[in-house]
Amino acid sequence: MHDFNQKPDLNITPLVDVMLVLLAILMVTAPVIEFEEPINLPKGSRTQQAQDTQKIDLIITKDRIVSLNKVQKIEIEKFPDNFLLFSNGKDQTTPIYIRADKELKYDDIMFVLKSVKEAGFLKVALVTDG
Repeated sequence: MHDFNQKPDLNITPLVDVMLVLLAILMVTAPVIEFEEPINLPKGSRTQQAQDTQKIDLIITKDRIVSLNKVQKIEIEKFPDNFLLFSNGKDQTTPIYIRADKELKYDDIMFVLKSVKEAGFLKVALVTDG
């Protein structure tokens, strides 16, 4: 017969074993998990032909002269006003590529970049070698 006055034994060994196995699995898999940044990728289509898109090339020489589409040459101090006149009526989604001499100061490049952004263009890229 069963004695109801006896206190029950609590065996936690299986619980500890399961927790240690789960901890080991977590320690092995945690470094493998990578964070993914959500980005909007362009949708491709096999039915459309590739089109030549218009682009604007800005080349800044070490003499602080900005060449606009290899046609206009502008001093860097006069660039914001001349670029506003040039971009008047242009599509704001036109990509702009800025190439700069590596001898330039960082401030000069950021001045040109800021001027382009203030003109309303958002697709701006800095081009580098290699």
